Amino acid sequence: MASSGMSDAAPSTSAGAGTVAGADRDRPRQVFVDLDGTLIRSDLLWESLRLLFSERRIGAILRAPFWLLRGKAHFKGRLAGQVAPVPGSLPYRQAVLDYLCAARSEGATLVLASASPRPWVEAVAAHLGLFDGVLSSSEGENLSGETKLAAIRARVGDAPFEYLGDRAVDIPIWRAAQRATAVAPSAAARRGLARLPQHHEIPTEEAAVGRQALRAMRPHQWAKNALLLAPLLLAHQLGDLTRLLSIFAAFVAFCAVSSAGYVLNDLVDVEADRAHPRKRHRPIASGALPLPTAFALLAALLAAAGLVSLLGLTWAATGMVAAYLALTLSYSFYFKELLLLDVLLLAGLYTHRVLAGGVAAEVAVSPWLLVFSTFFFSSLALVKRYVELCSMDRQGTDASISRRAYRIDDRPLVESMGLACAYIAVLVLCLFVSSDDVSQLYRTPALLWLMPPVMFYWISRIWVLAHRGDLHDDPVLFATTDRNSYAAGALLVIIVVAAT
Repeated sequence: MASSGMSDAAPSTSAGAGTVAGADRDRPRQVFVDLDGTLIRSDLLWESLRLLFSERRIGAILRAPFWLLRGKAHFKGRLAGQVAPVPGSLPYRQAVLDYLCAARSEGATLVLASASPRPWVEAVAAHLGLFDGVLSSSEGENLSGETKLAAIRARVGDAPFEYLGDRAVDIPIWRAAQRATAVAPSAAARRGLARLPQHHEIPTEEAAVGRQALRAMRPHQWAKNALLLAPLLLAHQLGDLTRLLSIFAAFVAFCAVSSAGYVLNDLVDVEADRAHPRKRHRPIASGALPLPTAFALLAALLAAAGLVSLLGLTWAATGMVAAYLALTLSYSFYFKELLLLDVLLLAGLYTHRVLAGGVAAEVAVSPWLLVFSTFFFSSLALVKRYVELCSMDRQGTDASISRRAYRIDDRPLVESMGLACAYIAVLVLCLFVSSDDVSQLYRTPALLWLMPPVMFYWISRIWVLAHRGDLHDDPVLFATTDRNSYAAGALLVIIVVAAT
C-alpha cells in the first residue's frame, strides 16, 4: 500500500463492543467504501473548488455556476476536466486504512464507491493499491444514495456486502447491507444507524470544529496588530479616549482581516502544508476543519471586518483596512512566489499597520518610525525564509521551498541580508535618539540611548537561534512564547516611560 502521508496516527482496529472487529468471521466478502468524509477527512468536490482558486483558474471559476445549472453530476464532470486533487496529499483516515488492510488480508474484495468523478476515484484507488474496483459518478449520473445502492446491487446481486459511509445519504445503503459500518457519522447519520442492528462504527478521533476554526484564525498572531497603537504612543496621546476607541475599532478590523488572510493562505497552500512536517497538522491541511466551514469562516471574517470598519472608523481608516486586505490577497495569490518581493510585502504589511494606526487616531506618523519598521520587519521576514530553508535542508527533500522563489543554496545570502536589515534598523533607532525630535518629546532623552542595546540584543539573539535551528519559522510567534523577548519588551517600555 502506498504511504498515506496525511493519515491520522491511529492503531489498528481491535474487537470491542459497538465497534468493528479486526477479525470477524461473519464479515461479508465484499466491502464497499465511501471516499469523501469516510476514507479521507476531506471532500474531493471541495478540494477541486479550492484548487480552482489556488491555481487562479478565473475562467473556470466564472463558468462554474453555469455548470451547476445542468446538475451536480455535470458540475463534477466539468471540474474533473479542470483540476485533479493530488491523491498522495489527501488527509486519509489511518483507522479506516488499517480496517481495510485487515479485511483484505482476510480475503475480502474491496471496492471504492464514491460520488466523485471517475478520474479522481481511480487516482485514489491507484495510489493506495488496496481496491479491486471502483464505482463513481459520470456526467449523467451522480452516484449517491439510492443510485449508489443500485450500482452496488448491479455488482453483487443478492450477495451480502458491507458498506463504509459517514452521512445520512448513505442510510439506504446501510439498510441493504449485511454490515453497516460508520466512520465519523454525522448526527443525522447516527440517528438513522441507531435503528439498524447490523451497524458498527470505526472509532476515530474527531476534533471540535469550533476549536479548529479558532486555530485556523491564529489569534496568537493578533499581537502583531498592537503596532496600530505605536503612533499614538509615540505622540504621547494615550490619554485621549476618543483616539483610543478608534484604535480599538481598527484593531478589531485588522484582527478579522489578518485572520481571514491566514485562512485564505492555508486554503491556497494546502498541498505545500500537507508535505511539511509541522504545517500538515494545521486545521485545513489535516482535514480537521472541513473546507466548506473554512470558506464560510473566510466570508464571515471579511464581513466582520467590513462591518466594524464602517461603524467604528473614518472613511480614511476604512480605506487603510481595505488596502491591507488588498495587500494580503496580492501576497497570497501573487507576491508569495516572487523572490525578495515577498519579503518586502511582508515587511510592508507590518509598516502598513503603523500607518493605519496613525490614520485611525488622526496623529502624524514619524518618518523615523516608518524607516525603522521597514528594516526591522524586513529582517523578521527574512529570518522566516531562512528558517524555512534550514528546515528544507534538514529534510533533504527538495532544493527549493514550495511556492517560493528561494533555493536552499540561497541560505547564506538570505542570512546576510537579514542581518544587514536588522542592524540598519538599530542604526536608524540610534539616529532617532540623537535627533532634535527626541528633545522636544521627552523630558530625559538621554535615557533613550538604552534602547539600541536592547534592540541589538533581541534581534541578534533571534538570528543566532535561527542559525542554530532552535527558532520557530515565525519569529513573532516565537516572541510571544519567549521569556527573554518579554523581558526585552518590558525593558523598552520602562525606558520610554522613564524618559517621558
